Amino acid sequence: MSKDIKQTGIKRDYISQKVHDISPSGIRKYFDLLASMEGAISLGVGEPDFVTPWPIREAGIFAIEKGFTMYTSNWGMIELRQSISQYLKRFYKIDYNPHGEILITTGSSEALDLAFRAIINPGDEVIMTDPHYVAYPVCVSMAGGVPVQIPTFEKNNFELMPNDVRKYLTPKTKAILLSFPANPTGAVMPRELLKELAKIAIEHDLLIVSDEIYARLTYDIEHTCMASLPGMRDRVILIRGFSKAFAMTGWRVGYVAANAEIIEAMMKVHQYTMMCAPIMGQMAAIEALKESNNQEVEDMLAEYDRRRRVIVRGFHDLGLSCFEPKGAFYAFPSIKSTGMTSEEFAEALLKEEKVAVVPGHVFGKHGEGYIRCCYATSMPEIEEALRRIGKFLERHRK
Repeated sequence: MSKDIKQTGIKRDYISQKVHDISPSGIRKYFDLLASMEGAISLGVGEPDFVTPWPIREAGIFAIEKGFTMYTSNWGMIELRQSISQYLKRFYKIDYNPHGEILITTGSSEALDLAFRAIINPGDEVIMTDPHYVAYPVCVSMAGGVPVQIPTFEKNNFELMPNDVRKYLTPKTKAILLSFPANPTGAVMPRELLKELAKIAIEHDLLIVSDEIYARLTYDIEHTCMASLPGMRDRVILIRGFSKAFAMTGWRVGYVAANAEIIEAMMKVHQYTMMCAPIMGQMAAIEALKESNNQEVEDMLAEYDRRRRVIVRGFHDLGLSCFEPKGAFYAFPSIKSTGMTSEEFAEALLKEEKVAVVPGHVFGKHGEGYIRCCYATSMPEIEEALRRIGKFLERHRK
């Protein structure tokens, strides 16, 4: 029983066992500490350091000025769903009907939660990578499912190997959760490997939940949309959003595209929980999808690419092995040479040099021995952070 419950005089523990079993986010711990630390540099939070482009902000301002402050349809604004349909067709040659196959959500995080609540029965298994984004196993567990984590390794570019997936299949396997480009590793799956996973899904009648929030942020490799592969359109729950590519994290607008039966099931949950995404954010998202904003995205991508090369080279120069990320905006260097655990490393680095990174173990068992460093921060701060990490390593390297 918690201390707070004892102090109120309540004798029973009213908190559900599922919630009791959830560990607080290993990421947020470091940012709570960071908030009170003057002169600290954060390579932790996965958020663009760019401001939302002006035409998109202007659309949101216009919405408020003109009094667009009401609910929208539970499905989201039809104008936005139509724009998303056109966008997916333009970039990935996939057709989704804006009437019934696209649902607007409050960020891609809600879309992920809805997807699992809509498809999982108690005991259903969902395959995912390890390392993985911290929310994935929690979302599956909260929906009554069982997260099945498959190790991925630096020697294989942190790709999910189809032969490994086959080894983990059971009669209870319901879906495979893919997240490429990947958080925390920056890995991108080659098209040929995705085709092999598609074959597995078809052979075993599985769904694929494809979280493609970083789809526009790839380097030297073209992103393959899982739903665009032959036979996969109606088997894929495609989750996307505006946060990363358009620097719109605070606007909280995401979307999911899938066959009408799945979308209808997700909408049932959505209408009783979130109701709808904020109308101002939806109107801003319509503006974001206009072709005129493609250059803004390309400019941000070019800057991320420049920072990526600097931070990866910087870690190598410091003697830390670092996989070269192919997408997103994270570097995932190995700190095994220090003899410290990832949590020991992150806590000591923050305390001694005021640099915040995320210990790899929070992303799964096979993230241990690594730290996640977000390079969506300014070049001067990246360079200063590398200098401070170098000083730290001089004192602690074995």
